[in-house]
Amino acid sequence: MHIKNLAEKKETVFRQDPFDRGLKTHKLHGVLEGFYAFSLTAEHRIIFDFADKNTVRFYDIGDHDIYY
Repeated sequence: MHIKNLAEKKETVFRQDPFDRGLKTHKLHGVLEGFYAFSLTAEHRIIFDFADKNTVRFYDIGDHDIYY
C-alpha cells in the first residue's frame, strides 16, 4: 500500500485515539525528547507533538532515519 494512503488511514484512527494500540504511539527520547511517534508500517513512522490539548503538530514521516 502506498505510504501516503496508509498515512491518511492511520490519521483517521489517530484522530479518534492518538494512543490506539494499533498505532504503537510512543514517546521519543534524546534529541527528540518531548516528541512522540506512531507507526505506519514496521519501517515507517510519523513524528508529532501535542501543541495543546486540542492541537497536534505532525513534523516528519519516514523510516527510522527521521530520528537522526
